[in-house]
Amino acid sequence: MNKTDSFRHLFEPWRMWVIYVLIVGVFGFYVIQLFNYQIVEGSGYLEQAEENRTTNISIPTQRGLIYDRNGFILARNIPSFNVVITPALLPADEGAIQQIYRQLSELIGIPVNRGNTDEETVKTFKPCDNELGISQIVYIADTNAPYDPVRVQCNVSQETAMIVREKAKDWPGVGIEIEPIRDYPTGEITAEIVGFLGPIPASQEAYYRDLGFVPGRDKVGYAGIEAYENEILAGKNGERTVEVDVAGKELRDLLPPVEPIPGNNIRLTIDTRLQNAAKAALKEEIRWWNAHLNRMLSNNGVVIAMNPKTGEILALVSYPTFENNRMARIIPGYYYEQLSRDPTRPLFNHAISAEHPPGSVFKLATAIGALNEGVVTPQQELFDPGKITITQKFSPNDPGTDREYVCYNEAGHGYVDFLHGVAWSCDVYFYKIGGGFPGEVNQGLGIWRMGEYARALGYGRISGIELPGEAEGLIPDPDWKRINVGENWATGDTYIAAMGQGYVLSTVLQVLLSAATVANDGKHMRPTLIKEILDSEGNVIKPFEPEMLWDITVDPLISVYDENSFRTNEKKTVAKWVIDLTKEGMHMVTQEGGTADRVFADMEIPAAGKTGTAEYCDDVAREKDVCKPGNWPTHSWYVGYAPFDNPEIAVVAFVYNGGEGASVAAPIVRRVMDAYFELKAIDAAAGVNP
Repeated sequence: MNKTDSFRHLFEPWRMWVIYVLIVGVFGFYVIQLFNYQIVEGSGYLEQAEENRTTNISIPTQRGLIYDRNGFILARNIPSFNVVITPALLPADEGAIQQIYRQLSELIGIPVNRGNTDEETVKTFKPCDNELGISQIVYIADTNAPYDPVRVQCNVSQETAMIVREKAKDWPGVGIEIEPIRDYPTGEITAEIVGFLGPIPASQEAYYRDLGFVPGRDKVGYAGIEAYENEILAGKNGERTVEVDVAGKELRDLLPPVEPIPGNNIRLTIDTRLQNAAKAALKEEIRWWNAHLNRMLSNNGVVIAMNPKTGEILALVSYPTFENNRMARIIPGYYYEQLSRDPTRPLFNHAISAEHPPGSVFKLATAIGALNEGVVTPQQELFDPGKITITQKFSPNDPGTDREYVCYNEAGHGYVDFLHGVAWSCDVYFYKIGGGFPGEVNQGLGIWRMGEYARALGYGRISGIELPGEAEGLIPDPDWKRINVGENWATGDTYIAAMGQGYVLSTVLQVLLSAATVANDGKHMRPTLIKEILDSEGNVIKPFEPEMLWDITVDPLISVYDENSFRTNEKKTVAKWVIDLTKEGMHMVTQEGGTADRVFADMEIPAAGKTGTAEYCDDVAREKDVCKPGNWPTHSWYVGYAPFDNPEIAVVAFVYNGGEGASVAAPIVRRVMDAYFELKAIDAAAGVNP
């Protein structure tokens, strides 16, 4: 066998075909993969590549401003200066870097070295964390994103910020970031109305991301107008789409920037001067009584003033409150904990969210209902001997037990007609017209009809005021009691409900709305804090328009009940003469012999109102063991309006555990009314038309 035959023997044709197949298979595999990467999945990989080289940068917007009705700023944005370092822009020489750190440390008071950079520290690192030194902060930032500025010290003075900027050439990589923060010039005076901001809650991150906001940077309203009108005030962030390298350095803009849209401004109906006067009147009255009695009578109360014809809220005081400027940059944990643990609940808006027995101020609903339903006539006199006895029954077949109901005047008022029933706030008179009394009132108003008239005046429903957390109050009835208490309705439940006691609960705002509806001849206006909405240039885009929700003398709101207290399909209104007579009774409250005559007798401008002293037994009273039958603690109420013949202002004052309404709450209302008319005279003299 020669060499040629030997070679042919080694490379037989089938062996060559195997090699060819392997080569074709390998090339085929790569061709298929290439086709898959370039054609089949090409768009996906292209998107990933684009995502790696591009990034979207959110441009923060400016939050809208909040003004009072006279243009005083209640919430604005002010600059806060933060010292930042961009690790990638620091000098290459380590010695030069350390020199910058030492000089910067002397200026801002942050040590060059402090703490460590272990895994846990890196994981929990937060900008402006004073537990770390400058070197440690920059090390963490350089590891994560070297081209992103990291905050080293926040909220430095403007003087410090200017020094840092002046040293820009000597301190490459060190700069100043200007961050807008919320500032509240009136602070605690209007905090319960304006509210405050806080970080985007974790539970709402997805929602706000979809709107273009950045969790951890952008803030949202947490209370007051800031929360309720957040969408109007927030505006819309802008956006830049930029190309970056692998280190995160910005190379160029890929698209024209989308400019941010500033939030709209809001002008409130509040007069800050009157707000300040109302808060001062409430606090000073409470302090006076605490000092006079040499004990803590109260440390909690509410004052609200409104224009009954338009629904504009002129002042709204919930005391105690909080200092919203302390929430401007962050919500301090210790301060929030302090507010949360305070038993008087400063973060709770007592004007709209707290529910209390209204007591005798609720008698307006009973009075209007009884007169309009013909339970009594205006001239009909009912006898008040100081106390009456009724038979308490839980069902028609219940033999019942006798129970006494007493008047605050133990001697009694004698014979009382409608006007004097209101003026004297005669308890026995209202017991009789509410629940009936043999020989004088055959059938009282009853709880079902009483509830209809109460709701017509604004009780038992949300008013729609632009504040979060408004409560409904409670107008009870037999169905409610069976479901929630597990008992039948008792005869006495109706009697005490006619007095605004028992299960009846209301917010302070609802009490004000009931009197304002009467003052406005039956027209129930929606209460509002919003005067106007303006764009960022100050142009009015939504002017104020009063909104009448209903007129109880025109709109059929009140259901008709038959003699067995079954609701029919009929509806009725309130006769205008009933409103007029109720207003006359309220006017007599402020005149000689009325329950508030000592407070309003010398007032030059004629006023009208209603006193209230409401017994209560809540958790606080039970804890103090002061819920003693026949001697329960009482809240102090007064609601009124002026001038009597042409109302401009309606005011309510409530003092928790304040005692007699005429003694504690009424003087507060008088001071607020005096302040209103004094401010009106000042504005008129200055040619100002608010």
